[in-house]
Amino acid sequence: MRRKRRRYGARRKEKKINMHVISEILMWVFQIAVVLAFAFVIVYYAGEQISNIGDSMSPALENGDVVLVNRFIYKVKSPQMGDLIVFKPNGNENSHYYIKRVVAGPGDTVQIKEGFLYVNDELVTDLPVGKISNAGMAEEPVSVEKDTYFVIGDNPNSSEDSRYADIGNVNLKDIEGKPWYVLSPKQRRGRLK
Repeated sequence: MRRKRRRYGARRKEKKINMHVISEILMWVFQIAVVLAFAFVIVYYAGEQISNIGDSMSPALENGDVVLVNRFIYKVKSPQMGDLIVFKPNGNENSHYYIKRVVAGPGDTVQIKEGFLYVNDELVTDLPVGKISNAGMAEEPVSVEKDTYFVIGDNPNSSEDSRYADIGNVNLKDIEGKPWYVLSPKQRRGRLK
């Protein structure tokens, strides 16, 4: 009978759980979960990839350039004059993303006279917007309403933008974010200005 008791006691020691090992495992699981959550947030808010379609933003962006978009920035601040933005026109989910430059914001008036951009009756010279051959709706003064932005491509003669009724002023809620980095092609890789 003594032998059976010893065996039973030995089995009990094997079943005893080492709390230190469990504590270490739980700490590793927690650290991995935190790293994965952090990576998800970074990729979601700063790593969305969008392809530029067309030559409307040349030379800043060329057709086919893939850019990373900061989706967080316009949740904490408003787009500024000169910012590049990514949006879907009129919130149309079936449309591709557009990338254009903000030239006027809420409360501004935009007009194109003799091929030149005027905001609030002042000639705009500090933006890389070339001479404009077709003023579209901006031939007459266009008011930019609350929470909307007037956008134009850097190459306006090859751009579908706020000058046309199917785009018009871009609503803040339709802005996806701000492109900040050219990911490809490799020879154009770098930060956008």
